[in-house]
Amino acid sequence: MNQGKIVEYIEAGNIVTTVCLFEDGNKLHLLTPSNREANLSPKRALLISGPALNTHTGRDDLLSRLKAVIERRSRLREQVKVRDIWELVRDEREVFDFKYLAQLCFGEDVTDDHVSAIVRAVFEDKLYFKLKDGAFLPNSETRIELVLREKEEAEQREKALQEGSRWLKRVLEGKAAEGPPCKNGIIDILVELALYREDAPDHKIGKELLARSGINDVSEVRSLLVRLGIWEEDENLDLLRLKVRTGFTKNQLEESEKIAKSPAGYSDREDLREWQVFTIDGPLTRDFDDALSLDIHEDVLQLGIHIADVGSVIPVDSPLDQVAEERGTSLYLTRRQIPMLPPVLSQDALSLKKDEDRPAISLICRLDREGNLLDSRFALTLVRVKSQLNYDEVDTLYKTDERLSELHRLSGIMRRRRIENGAMLLPVPEVYAEFGNEGKVYIRLVSQESPSKLIVSESMIFYNWMAARYCRDHRVPALYRCQAAPSEIVNLDGVDPLYALLKQRGKLSPLEVDVKPRAHSGLGLDFYTNVSSPIRRYFDLIIQRQIINSLLDVAPPYTTDDLDKKRMALEPMLRDLERLKRSRLRYWILKWLLRESKKTVEALVLSGTKTKYRIALTDSLLITELKRQNGQDLQEGQRIVVRVKKVDPWEDILRLEYAGSPEGG
Repeated sequence: MNQGKIVEYIEAGNIVTTVCLFEDGNKLHLLTPSNREANLSPKRALLISGPALNTHTGRDDLLSRLKAVIERRSRLREQVKVRDIWELVRDEREVFDFKYLAQLCFGEDVTDDHVSAIVRAVFEDKLYFKLKDGAFLPNSETRIELVLREKEEAEQREKALQEGSRWLKRVLEGKAAEGPPCKNGIIDILVELALYREDAPDHKIGKELLARSGINDVSEVRSLLVRLGIWEEDENLDLLRLKVRTGFTKNQLEESEKIAKSPAGYSDREDLREWQVFTIDGPLTRDFDDALSLDIHEDVLQLGIHIADVGSVIPVDSPLDQVAEERGTSLYLTRRQIPMLPPVLSQDALSLKKDEDRPAISLICRLDREGNLLDSRFALTLVRVKSQLNYDEVDTLYKTDERLSELHRLSGIMRRRRIENGAMLLPVPEVYAEFGNEGKVYIRLVSQESPSKLIVSESMIFYNWMAARYCRDHRVPALYRCQAAPSEIVNLDGVDPLYALLKQRGKLSPLEVDVKPRAHSGLGLDFYTNVSSPIRRYFDLIIQRQIINSLLDVAPPYTTDDLDKKRMALEPMLRDLERLKRSRLRYWILKWLLRESKKTVEALVLSGTKTKYRIALTDSLLITELKRQNGQDLQEGQRIVVRVKKVDPWEDILRLEYAGSPEGG
């Protein structure tokens, strides 16, 4: 039946015009314009039209007549204005057969060639009609606008890929190249790809861009961004992923300046400016939020712990309060500090700077020589710091300076009493990344057991403990820091001291924040809160406000429910920031190991499984894994030497191999 007829069908998105040579059951055997034969199911045919061509003539003649049909239909197709046809039927909610549309275009007397021309034009246009079950359905105006927008976006995307890849190729070749108009969009795609890999919103486009630029490994994007000057060599990717704000808006800075320059009203405060108040901090500290004083009167010691009054200066729900809550804490990172409040306040107007009058919330206590508390009170005060000491200076002076010596002795008493109450002192050294003149990173361990660190830590713990008791006793809503007893007390007699510390730390219960006062087992205290760093921590600021209002005998700014809501909102963010700090320190340790590539380092075995050991590198306290080798049997607490096989700070990769025992081990 179909022998000799013109058969048109869709192949790879195009209409193919053929002639049927013969029909065999459910297959049409077709001749294509390129003189090839193809088989087709009749169901796949878009159009089958006649009259039939004579298939018994020579192949060349048949191809010639087929091409003549194609040319005729193509000429007719050029006459078709698809939009004009769509305008005639756009409001109809029905499908239209091919012949009907052909008659709208060419008049009543139409041939198969006219019908084919319509089908070709409408199908190739793909904008105004949709092919459905052998007929055409007009698209709505909304759909057409969407298709046009998508088409425009696709064209812009292709243009960006072409221009962007040419630009990046030149950059990779080390040639000077001015970025194309779409440069910012290209950089955004590269940044998202470097940060989120497969989860990047434009991952496919980014991969295509890299491929056209000659880059097959996504991990190379970071180096490319460094070469482009978008990122620094040691860009902190976690800051970018968490979208941590590192600066302040113009309005926030202007508000800070206004507060900093506001005339101070201190007439209703207890004037302590003649007291010998001093601070103890690190040499690079700029935001001084705590200070101490100690007066010795024969058998009575008057201890003053003075905390910068931020709560009275920064109004609740003000723009600056909101930015402090959004940040939650100041971030102290290697080579970078991101304050919770603008520096004009955190490092100047609110900071307890030497020779400057500053409002404070002071805890004033009288104790006997044995450290027994005789009486205490919190007060709104005005202080003036007389000396700004650093840790090293205090460690040198404390034996000869009477106040420092007595404060050190008193701090020792406070610590012993906490230990008697169950406190677990696990003084693991603090790890610092530092840099030499040549820019190389160095890792340093700093003991937390120096006399100066003892004085500061015990004084702040005492202040926070007394603040928690004050809130409990005066029924002031507060947030308490709590910790249940350890899951296990490890018997560590006779083992490596560092192993003992790390092993027991692994058995501690997690710290919690609660609106109900509960014990803090790690500190050996019945109650505990954090209020000693209101410049640096938002939790401390809101508890300070609670105490200020109580001292003024007015209602607290936050109810228990308010505090609980703030706790639930802030805790996840603070956990993220804590992970960020650990991750960043780990990056610098890996950077240091990369510099020392192939060297051996000492490690401590913490635990083991059938396939690996968990170890700590003793000179950086980095916890990592060591693959177990055949026949290897290392013991917990054993010191070993490992060799660095591969390290990549960018990819957070560290591979080690066992290299033996330490010398003399």
